[in-house]
Amino acid sequence: MTELEKPQAKTGAPFKEYRLRPELLGELHARPFEKMDVPRRVFLMAFLTNAESAKADRAEIEKICISHAISPPLPTANYHIMNLGKWTVRWEQHNEFTTYRWDVEDDAFDEKGNDLGERLLDELNFSAPGDLIVATEIKITKNSFALEDYQKMFDPASLCVIEADRGRARIASDFQADLKGFTHFVVEDHGLGPYRVGALVQRLLEVETYRLLALMGLPVAKKAMPVVNAAQVGLADLTMAISNAKTMEDNHALLKKLTDLAAALEAQAATTSYRFAASQAYYDIVLARLATMHENPVDGARRFSSFFKRRLTPAVATCKTVEERQNGLSRKLMRTAELLRTRIQFELEQQNRDLLKSMNQRAKLQLRLQQTVEGLSVAAVSYYIVGLVKYAADGLYKYDLTLGLSPTILTALSVPLVIGMIWYITRRIHKKFTEDEE
Repeated sequence: MTELEKPQAKTGAPFKEYRLRPELLGELHARPFEKMDVPRRVFLMAFLTNAESAKADRAEIEKICISHAISPPLPTANYHIMNLGKWTVRWEQHNEFTTYRWDVEDDAFDEKGNDLGERLLDELNFSAPGDLIVATEIKITKNSFALEDYQKMFDPASLCVIEADRGRARIASDFQADLKGFTHFVVEDHGLGPYRVGALVQRLLEVETYRLLALMGLPVAKKAMPVVNAAQVGLADLTMAISNAKTMEDNHALLKKLTDLAAALEAQAATTSYRFAASQAYYDIVLARLATMHENPVDGARRFSSFFKRRLTPAVATCKTVEERQNGLSRKLMRTAELLRTRIQFELEQQNRDLLKSMNQRAKLQLRLQQTVEGLSVAAVSYYIVGLVKYAADGLYKYDLTLGLSPTILTALSVPLVIGMIWYITRRIHKKFTEDEE
C-alpha cells in the first residue's frame, strides 16, 4: 500500500452524531428477507392491536422466549426471530396490527396446512393479542402443477394463477378462507434460490395482509355514506331557506342549524379520515408488492392484479369517494355559513346605522333642550339678581345715595347688565366643560 493509499487518521474533535442516526441507518435493513429452503410451509396470523394490547403482547413474547431459553426482543425492537427447534417464529409489531409468522420444512401436500400451523400454537400455549384479521398459509414446492390441478385445489370461480419473478416461480390462490379461517397459496419454485424464495414469500404475505387491511375502510365508508347523504340534502334545504329568510331571527335559527350540521359532518370526518388514509396507503403497498413480483399471466387463469381490480380497487375507490364528498361538503358548509354570517353582520350594521341615526336625532333634541334650559336659567338667575338690585336701590334711595335716580330707574338700568353678565358666565362654564371633555 502506497503512502497515498493509506487511510488518513481523523484529526480534531469527532462530529456530534444525530441521536436518531443509528435508527435511520437501520431502517432500510429492518425486517430483512430470510433465506428459505424448499419444500416449506409458511403460516402467518395478523391481529389488530392498540397501544395497550401491543404492550401486553410484547410481555407475552418475552415470556415465551424465557420459557424456551431464547433472548427476548430489545425494548425498542419491533420484530424478533425465535428458533424453536424445527419451527422458526417471526414476531412483528406494526402501527395497528401485530403479526406472527412461522414456517416448517414439509412436503406433505395431502395434509391440511392449518392443522400443522395450529400445532405450534398449541405447543406455545398461544393467546391472541387482539382480533384476528389475517390467517394464511403458503406452501412452497419444487413440483409443478397443471391448471387442472389448481382447479381441484382451489375454487375455480376465483382461482388466480400467475408467473412471478420473471418466470422463476408460479403462484396460485383463490383468496378464500377455509372452514378454519386460513387462506392458502401454492408457490412453485422454478429456480428462485433460497433468498429469492424468502423475498417472494414475504411479498406474498404482505399482499395478503395489506389487501385485507385496505378493505377495513369499506365498512366505515358504508356507515358514513348515509350521514354524508343527509348532510348534502340538509345543506340544499338550508341554502333554499336562507334565500327565503326575512328576519334576523330566521337568520340566527338557520345559522344554528347550519353549524350543527357542519359539526356533525366534521365529527364524522375526524373519525373516518385515518381509516380512509390507511386504506389508501395499504392499497398502494399491495400494488407496489405486485409490481415488485413482476407478475405475468398464465393462459386460462386470472391474474392477481385483475382479481384485485375487480373487488379491491372499487372498495378503495368507494372510501376515497366518501372522503372527497365529506371534504367537499365541509367546504360548502363553511362557505354557506360564512355567507350567512356576512348577511347577519350586514343586517346588524344596518341596525347600528339606524340606531346611531336615532341617537344623533336625540342628541340634537337634547342639545336644543339644553339651550332652552340654559336660556331659562339665565332669565331666572337674572330675575333673582335684578330683585336683589331693586332691594339695594330702595335702601340707597332712602339715604339719598342714588344720585337723584329713583330705585325703579336703577333697577331698569341693571336689567341688561345683569342679563349680559349671567349669559357671559354661563357661556364660559359651558366652554370649560366642553374643553375638559375633549
